[in-house]
Amino acid sequence: MTDDKTRTALLEAVDAGFEAQVALTEELTRLPSLRGQEAPAQDFMARQMQDRGLDVDRFRIDLDRIRHLPGFSPVHVNYDNAWNVVGTRRAEAPTGKSLILNGHIDVVPEGPLEMWTSPPFEPRREGDWLYGRGAGDMKAGLVACLAALDAIDWAGFEPAADICVQSVIEEECTGNGALSCLERGYRADAVLIPEPLHECLIRAQIGVIWFRVRVQGIPVHVADAGEGANAIMAAYEITKALQGLEAEWNARKTDDPDYRDVDHPINLNVGKIAGGDWASSVPSWCEFDVRVSIYPGQEIAAAKAEIEETITRAARDIPFLRNNPPEVIYNGFEAEGYRLENAEAPVAALTGAHEAVFGGKLDEVASTATTDARFFGLYGKMPALVYGPKADRIHGFDERVDLVSLRKVTQSMVLFIADWCGLRAKSP
Repeated sequence: MTDDKTRTALLEAVDAGFEAQVALTEELTRLPSLRGQEAPAQDFMARQMQDRGLDVDRFRIDLDRIRHLPGFSPVHVNYDNAWNVVGTRRAEAPTGKSLILNGHIDVVPEGPLEMWTSPPFEPRREGDWLYGRGAGDMKAGLVACLAALDAIDWAGFEPAADICVQSVIEEECTGNGALSCLERGYRADAVLIPEPLHECLIRAQIGVIWFRVRVQGIPVHVADAGEGANAIMAAYEITKALQGLEAEWNARKTDDPDYRDVDHPINLNVGKIAGGDWASSVPSWCEFDVRVSIYPGQEIAAAKAEIEETITRAARDIPFLRNNPPEVIYNGFEAEGYRLENAEAPVAALTGAHEAVFGGKLDEVASTATTDARFFGLYGKMPALVYGPKADRIHGFDERVDLVSLRKVTQSMVLFIADWCGLRAKSP
């Protein structure tokens, strides 16, 4: 454990550098790192890592190197501009345990701009909140990784083990960015991901499947609508059937030790829909995109089979679709759920750091969201701790992060690094 004098110096160093940390978060939030547009933000992260003396590895994701690996998600977008950035600080004659600090640079679309109080990529500070798309999820956490290293440096120390900072893409849609880091050989004794989890530790997280359903119909003039087959209305019936599957899966929560007390662990969302060509024609086509969650340990192949059977059953009740079944296309996330197991040592270190800063116990939760932790825990066999600041309205309008919480979480991260990696006095 860190002695009182060192702990005080580290906490004070975070406080002294916090305004610079917030300013850096604002700079990063100004860069709209939507899918396919992450490169400028990744260049920014590479420069920040270089300025701190880290060895920087900026590499493009090569699908041919990862498509055969466990955890790979199918892709239907271009990867020509898909870049990861990794910065490594190697300790001379390391004595502590190594650590990966991982965060994602990608953000979700901002939606209609008129629904925002202020422009989403013009960060706004109001009281203890910082607003902007990605400010909470998760650029504040990503910058906190750098700020934690800054505080250790300013306090006159350096980590006694190797530390790797990863800025990855595609956390919001496939996780293939984190998978690429794994394939590239990055390993450590533990991983810390400062996602905005309200100062809690994720003990379990759900998995996610994305799929698209394509429905056919028969187009006729609306005056003869009874002679056609309306693909949009048929799609509506299929979505109702999928909601029934969602209810059935939620009823199974009693079999899961982490989710039996969670109110609604499985969420199915119809997130996108399109169909038809003309208001006065019965629509001949409709397609809709769905995101559904699965429990840790629930096999993706088995879940897909249930999804497809549900759609097939619903189609049998629709005359045209009986002989023209809908098409199901898997087009993104194929993520297994993850439980944090065999992680007593890093959890104890994080718990001690959190209690020293917050003065209370570290809550552990089962999350109804997913993170990149699964790659490290399931496939890299590294304990992956997800722990980050309070944030609000992530993926929504007026997304924001709590700066008081961010400062304290950064302090917890610094104390965790000090305990897990060890510190030594900085070389003169």
